[in-house]
Amino acid sequence: MRAVLAVFALSAAAYSCSPSQKDPATADTAGSSADTAGAMSGDADVAAIGGTGVPAGYVGRTDRPEQQLSGAKYAVSGNGWEVTTGPAHILYRPGDSASGAYTVSTSIDQLSAPAHPEAYGVFVGGRALDGAGQQYLYFLARGTGEIMARVRDGAGTRNVFAWKKHNAVPVANASGQATYRLSIKVASDSVRFLVNGQQAGAAAAAGLPTSGVYGLRVNHNLHVRAQPATVTRP
Repeated sequence: MRAVLAVFALSAAAYSCSPSQKDPATADTAGSSADTAGAMSGDADVAAIGGTGVPAGYVGRTDRPEQQLSGAKYAVSGNGWEVTTGPAHILYRPGDSASGAYTVSTSIDQLSAPAHPEAYGVFVGGRALDGAGQQYLYFLARGTGEIMARVRDGAGTRNVFAWKKHNAVPVANASGQATYRLSIKVASDSVRFLVNGQQAGAAAAAGLPTSGVYGLRVNHNLHVRAQPATVTRP
């Protein structure tokens, strides 16, 4: 009887500690890079047919070194790109940098519904983006009508604010389509996060990386249309 009880206790402990039992909406340990439910559930990257890698003049970095940027497809669409992923990655030009007071923005159209809620957006404050000590502040939306902001710091991440709904953030329609104008507005003492011109979040600037390279972030297995990140200053 004691042996049976011991086996039962060990089994219950293993189940309670299993990574598959984490709530994907709230998981955000320092070692986790998951930004969506799909990433947490372990679904594999699906390489885009006819993958191109990133556009000429831009640099991309995947979340994990074994992921291949050749699995992403960028096709010119107006002043931006129709993007099919492929691995989650950031996209930037090394010369695109901002500091002081500024606003970085992009417009992203979700063109079809992903298999899981997947996210896209903009980042600022990029430092050491080609090394192990990479750091940046990013702001994402997804078709569920939710937004989040997070800091990447080396291999880990930390929340500025967790996934949340806001009335400025549209929910994708029955065809899985929605449009998001996403902006990070940096001031000396604050960082504000805007969706379609409305403030949807804010944080104190202290402790956040706000000086450095800016660009886009697109998570895996998505089909979106994205405009290059642009900066405006007061």
